Amino acid sequence: MSGLLLPPEAVRTLLRQVVADRREQGHDVEVLAAEVERAPAELDALQDLAVRLSEAPLIDGWPHVEPTDLDALLAECPNLPAPRPVGSDVGERITTAWRARIAGCVLGKPFEYDPTLAELRGVLEPAGEWPLTDYVTEATNARLRSPQPQWPECVRERITHVPEDDDLGYTALATVALERFGRGFTHDDLRQLWLLNLPVAATFGPERTALLSAGLASLTGSDPAVGPLNPAEEHCGALIRADAYGFACPGDPVAAAVLAHRDATLTHRRTGVYAAMWVAAAVATALVADDWEDVAETAARVVPARSRLRAVLDQSLGQVRAADDWLDAYHRIHGRYAMYSHCRVVQEMGTLLSTLRFARGATDGIGMQVCQGNDTDSFGATAGSLLGALHGPAGFDAEHWLGRFGDRIHLALATTHDDSIASWSRRMAALPQI
Repeated sequence: MSGLLLPPEAVRTLLRQVVADRREQGHDVEVLAAEVERAPAELDALQDLAVRLSEAPLIDGWPHVEPTDLDALLAECPNLPAPRPVGSDVGERITTAWRARIAGCVLGKPFEYDPTLAELRGVLEPAGEWPLTDYVTEATNARLRSPQPQWPECVRERITHVPEDDDLGYTALATVALERFGRGFTHDDLRQLWLLNLPVAATFGPERTALLSAGLASLTGSDPAVGPLNPAEEHCGALIRADAYGFACPGDPVAAAVLAHRDATLTHRRTGVYAAMWVAAAVATALVADDWEDVAETAARVVPARSRLRAVLDQSLGQVRAADDWLDAYHRIHGRYAMYSHCRVVQEMGTLLSTLRFARGATDGIGMQVCQGNDTDSFGATAGSLLGALHGPAGFDAEHWLGRFGDRIHLALATTHDDSIASWSRRMAALPQI
């Protein structure tokens, strides 16, 4: 793809991100990093560097084992959880999870510029909006450092519908994939759905790379798979696509994680895949559980035991257990992982655990999650799913959070024309029967 669509200096820019990714994954790339800067502005030379970066060896003594292949990955999970019985309330829990996901996404959308808790508190508290218990007001939105372009659809005084957002579009599209292809869907099935539904500008990072690769392959008959030039392959894009797989597999976190793995590996590798599997397993567990620690501990068991993400989850869970409240938990996690910012999963997975522990339900939990900053709409949405699944309708004030949307949701899906929140709720509640 890069050789035909990108000029050489754009390829070099992408290679710099790949170098950073590979360095974080434990690969010896220092010599190659220097070559990226010195290489001539020729596509063949830069493509050769991309391949060599993908083949760079691990540094001596690297302690982590992080396969992406499913069989090897599951072999690194020695204590996989068994399926559990499903209660009669599972449909209501799925419906609540979807609705709370919507509310968390819209609540967080105006702050989608990687703020810290301290920055958000500095704006919201003087306005009497701290911690968040409702959508931001227009006056407060005007004081934000970087107002989101869709802010007129998100502020309290102007809301009439759910605005378009990828965190919601991917949940709907995964639902369509399961309805249309069943649990045996393939990467080719997903590519076709993406080509028919997703505008390029509605995708980001590896998703955009995969969509462009698939589009080019459809013209040339070439291999549609993403090649070695795939920056940000460990960011949160696959995680935001995972909820529907948890809805489809209540009580069976391994089955949910396997579906999420198949979706995630279209675009992501290692931590990016494991985070998606964790979310799917956590949602599947929350739909049949009544304890936050049960959800956290069970979902961690589908993450490879010697991976970086598993170490982060274990360390964060210890910090959250030791915390006095959600603010204390945030500062413990932020103090350790502040360098992992917007979309980079690590700090955000820790704050999800904090929200799981201290929220009484999705009604207060989505505000708690958004107030912890970073990728506020994505993780506000994921917190909504987890808390809606765990606490059910009793923990979510649907009228307060959804009433002003008028049952209308906008989705950037070209061939999927359902714009009813209630209709999508029914479709997702039916996923366990597929």
